[in-house]
Amino acid sequence: MKQVFSFLFVAFLSTSIFAQTTWKADPAHTQVSFDIVHLGIAEIEGQFGEFEGSIIASEDDFSDAQYEMEIDVASINTGVDRRDGHLKSADFFDVENHPKMSFKSTSSEKNGDNKYKISGDLTLHGITKPVTLEVWHRGTVENPQSKDLTSGFAITGTIKRSDFNLGASFPEPMLSDEVNIEVDGEFIKQ
Repeated sequence: MKQVFSFLFVAFLSTSIFAQTTWKADPAHTQVSFDIVHLGIAEIEGQFGEFEGSIIASEDDFSDAQYEMEIDVASINTGVDRRDGHLKSADFFDVENHPKMSFKSTSSEKNGDNKYKISGDLTLHGITKPVTLEVWHRGTVENPQSKDLTSGFAITGTIKRSDFNLGASFPEPMLSDEVNIEVDGEFIKQ
């Protein structure tokens, strides 16, 4: 009987220790955005309206979190229809051949209070490159309306469009090579 009890206790403890929690992006309270400098003098911003994101962690402080995001590139919106159409074309994102952009983290390292540096693979325009992003876990609360446990995150970074062959015929004086990206919003415990 002692052996059975010991086995059950170890099995329960193992399950508890390695239990992972999945958090899903709440699209109503999350933005996926970017900005780029035009002609060296003006910052142009845009967003992607359709995406799915998840964070999987076993630690309450998200120190072991794994991050994944998939974005529908055709959902790009810069506020100017003509520009959005051009960005969807083969000159830039080529959404007909590359409809999705994705990120999957490979490591996470603590970088201050509730802050982390994550590395992972970004696939964009048919090219996969390693990138490093900064994560700020803003906190976890119970949503007073839905009663869902909800965590807030700001995830930021900079990529080079030349690394992904985006807009290769548009030189840097016209469009900056560096593009700032940001995911800011709420993730709901599943």
